[in-house]
Amino acid sequence: MKIGELAKATGLATSRIRFYEASGLIKARRQNNGYREYGPEAAMVLEIIGSAQTVGFTLKQIRELLPLDANNWQHDRLLGALKRKVADIEALQARLKRNRASLLAAIETIENRPTGLACADNTKRVLAGLRSRGLLLPRGAK
Repeated sequence: MKIGELAKATGLATSRIRFYEASGLIKARRQNNGYREYGPEAAMVLEIIGSAQTVGFTLKQIRELLPLDANNWQHDRLLGALKRKVADIEALQARLKRNRASLLAAIETIENRPTGLACADNTKRVLAGLRSRGLLLPRGAK
């Protein structure tokens, strides 16, 4: 199919399809008139690329995982990459949970400012409270 047909079938802009082709993610045959012609597997590969990007794979990672032949997947490499991505997401979720706890603790400490406490003293109080809860690194730590 021609690039316009592929764009219509996938919902992608022709510029995006050309970008993926230039990035080595999909291949097109050139006709005598210079038009690109894509095989029937191109729509499936573009869908896989979009899904992989959505879950956080980079184009480099996708290129390394996509088979040169759409019927020749390297299942062990693919499975390993998917499991590593799940582990990455879990680590990110844990970090976000800690960040959320830090922010909520800071908000609570700031909102419960003692009456008449100077701003500079309140800042010290907030930081000390966060440190005591293990939500900030001790002074001088990196």
